[in-house]
Amino acid sequence: MTEAALPEPTPEQAALFVRVRRMMLIAGLTTALAISAVLIAIGYRLFRTEGSANAPDIAAIMPKGGRIISTAVAGDRLVVTIDVGGTVEIRTFDAHTLKAAGSLRFVNEP
Repeated sequence: MTEAALPEPTPEQAALFVRVRRMMLIAGLTTALAISAVLIAIGYRLFRTEGSANAPDIAAIMPKGGRIISTAVAGDRLVVTIDVGGTVEIRTFDAHTLKAAGSLRFVNEP
């Protein structure tokens, strides 16, 4: 059997092979760096703890005769609008801990 004889590359071809290998190495390292950055970002988002894992059970006391008109979320706050006998009150709670953050009562002038 005869083997196909491969001619030796010329010096220009050898230089071209070296440059192509170097460019492939740079592209491979850049891709590996990008993939590792994405995996680190995903891992950080999954494993950081901000209290979202265990939601606390809280009972908020409503005024007698009060009823909830609306609820909303504004940033890190839970906003509850309550009607108490014609008086409107807005109560805000921290969305992560459900602790009271403040209240605002609207009353009519006498």
